[in-house]
Amino acid sequence: MIHSKRFILYISFYLHFVICCSNTHHNDIFLISCGETNPVKSDDGRVFEPDLANTHLTISPISHTIVSNSQKGVPKILSSARVFTTSSIYTFTTKKLGRHWLRLHFYPVKNNRFDLSSAVFSVEANGITLIHEFAFFRGNKSQHLFKEYVIEVTGSSLGKLVLGLLPWENSIAFINGIEIISVPDKVLSSKVIHIPLGVAHELPVHVGFETVYRVNMGGGSRLSPKNDSLWRNWASDKPFLINPAAARNVSVNPDSIRFHDGVSTDIAPNWVYATAEEMADANVNDQRFNISWRFEVEQGFDYFIRLHFCDIVGSRLHDLVFNVYINNQSAIESLDISQRAKGLSAAYFVDFFTNVSMGSDNIFVQVGPNHLTGYLPTALLNGLEIMKMSNPSDSLDGKLAVNLDPTDIKKSKSIKMMVVVFSCLGGVFVIVLLLLISFIFFMCFRHKKLPKEDGSVGWSPLPTYVGNSGNKFSSNTFGSTTVSHSLGQMISFSEVRDATRNFDKSLLLGSGGFGKVYKGVLENGLVVAIKRGNPRSQQGLVEFKTEIEMLSKLRHKHLVSLIGYCEELNEMILVYEYMASGPLRQHLYGSTLPPLTWKQRVEILVGAAKGLHYLHTGVSETIIHRDVKTTNILLDENLDAKVADFGLSKFGPSLNQTHVSTAVKGSFGYLDPEYFRRQQLTEKSDVYSFGVVMLEVLCARPAINPTLPREQVNIAEWAMIWQKKGELYKIMDPNLMGCVNLESLRKYGETAEKCLSENGNQRPSMGDVLWNLEYALQFQGASCGDADSMRGISDIPDRIPDVESVDIDTISDLESNGTTMDR
Repeated sequence: MIHSKRFILYISFYLHFVICCSNTHHNDIFLISCGETNPVKSDDGRVFEPDLANTHLTISPISHTIVSNSQKGVPKILSSARVFTTSSIYTFTTKKLGRHWLRLHFYPVKNNRFDLSSAVFSVEANGITLIHEFAFFRGNKSQHLFKEYVIEVTGSSLGKLVLGLLPWENSIAFINGIEIISVPDKVLSSKVIHIPLGVAHELPVHVGFETVYRVNMGGGSRLSPKNDSLWRNWASDKPFLINPAAARNVSVNPDSIRFHDGVSTDIAPNWVYATAEEMADANVNDQRFNISWRFEVEQGFDYFIRLHFCDIVGSRLHDLVFNVYINNQSAIESLDISQRAKGLSAAYFVDFFTNVSMGSDNIFVQVGPNHLTGYLPTALLNGLEIMKMSNPSDSLDGKLAVNLDPTDIKKSKSIKMMVVVFSCLGGVFVIVLLLLISFIFFMCFRHKKLPKEDGSVGWSPLPTYVGNSGNKFSSNTFGSTTVSHSLGQMISFSEVRDATRNFDKSLLLGSGGFGKVYKGVLENGLVVAIKRGNPRSQQGLVEFKTEIEMLSKLRHKHLVSLIGYCEELNEMILVYEYMASGPLRQHLYGSTLPPLTWKQRVEILVGAAKGLHYLHTGVSETIIHRDVKTTNILLDENLDAKVADFGLSKFGPSLNQTHVSTAVKGSFGYLDPEYFRRQQLTEKSDVYSFGVVMLEVLCARPAINPTLPREQVNIAEWAMIWQKKGELYKIMDPNLMGCVNLESLRKYGETAEKCLSENGNQRPSMGDVLWNLEYALQFQGASCGDADSMRGISDIPDRIPDVESVDIDTISDLESNGTTMDR
């Protein structure tokens, strides 16, 4: 009986496969259920074949580790998974070259052998990184990860699509389902319109794509794969509308939609073109507003944007003419849909290409009337697709550039090499040649350095980092009209003086070794922080130049951005983005601000760790901050952390070096003792300083407090005594009593202890520190008051008595003047 059922399912799968192929003309269709032994029928009627039953698929090394557990409410395709304890690959032999949709399903099936929710792994396909260091415990609330990509299968890869799964160290990888479908010819355009408007852009063949959004405007609910010839999901646009009152739903019978000039239902189903968001009737003669959608995206990537249009509101040709904007810039002026689509109720689409720079994480799409007489005073949009494009590092995951340490990079490269070897042995020689050329190029240019920082330095004009002074905005958009200064832009002294009301003392935010910092408002209304240096200080000049050189090359959400600088009238002025909540230190002690919760403190450290990790691994040359402390971690209005003050930063060692020999600089209490003794700087010096910051955050006291008994003066030495006893909780901030999960504190203390190792080689990378902090955050869960009282610290017996804290900024700067430090 069982065998007969299995036979019927196989026959059903075969017939379904044949019908789909005949209807959609696809050369390749793989529907794979990983870890299952029988075919699985999905809710949309498709049948997924067991991964070991497909003759066009191989798994290497073969894995017999299967997890299967039927859970109530979980689709059958997600109820099984194949688990890998070592790096493994799926190799699919395709019939057709060209682009293929690759859809991946991940769900942590519950079982007694493996905890899939704690798995940490990466995924690659044909050499392109799709997912880097993913884990469900890092906030994936849906517990079902579905990803859709477009991957190129070329002749050089022997007509194979190779999917690699890479478990992280001491972890596992798993996958539940795989879909591979040939992308029909002309579904992805070869040329797209560049935003800002320019010449048509040719899409590179080798890039990979990730579907970020696929939206059906005006439909009210999502379209399932049942309604799409390519089994795509279309979401509702409601969550993305900035002002829902500006739009109204319009629809027609889907059967009335016509497709001309090669626009087929493979582009989008008629259901998408049959609905739209149209401008709402404001009951005025001249409607001057737009419909606006905002889509959150990952910064630093190029994006492919497809807009779908269909005139379903006009009663005659050429009635509907309107404007289209992308990122507050004109994309199409006076779009006449019926003319371009050659009729009413006719499908039409247009493709765009734009870059989302570092510091921005939104794509805005807007449609609005063109205000020319003789046309309907309205606009509409039927559908939208946004796809991320792989970067020059062949990655679709921004964490690969932001959250990798050198050992991680080696692991990533090893899996890529394995994938390439399996897909095409002949290509190895080409890759080796390219690597050799890249290495020679790197060796030629690796000696580029910052201005020499020891000795006399003369004043010379700084290079101007040229950029756009602002963006072009439509007067009819919902977007902000603020003109932002570009990174590293020259700002006149008169504008700086006006912004600070001639350096009014009431606007003073603080002062340090470089100079004073003021709050200011530029002419365009942008609130900024303005650091005014001492022009007579030669050391200040070095820091001034270093800060501009460093920050003009960096852009990251957890690094304070440089808006511009001024060097007129012998002034040294730096203009930064304003951080409304100020330095982390003032939220810990020495002020009347409310105490931070444990969760807030760890989240702040996670943000700072991401910024430092980017400096160490996310740019072409390692950058060592050299002055990590709580006054250099700034918080915005949402308490999101950003690392600041790069005046002492140095480029790290090159490939054939283990360290940088340099004069000792930093701050008392935070300084790496190994660096102090040997004058040999590495990125692990920042790790040590960060460990001190972790203790300062936990205990809410300065790193050095000379008013305390001798054994308590240095927080690193004092806290490690209690950490080794397993009693770190006895010296933590009393405001945290009853609010800290014991497991969270344990992980936190262990991480700080490793950061403070005397030997730099024994310290973790910032990537490992970040991972451990996120893990501690997961243990904590809810904020104060909601934590599990059985696992929390409700009382601290024999707690060390509090003493008065002092601010030691006046003695914290360590210069290269032979100063010694007693440890």
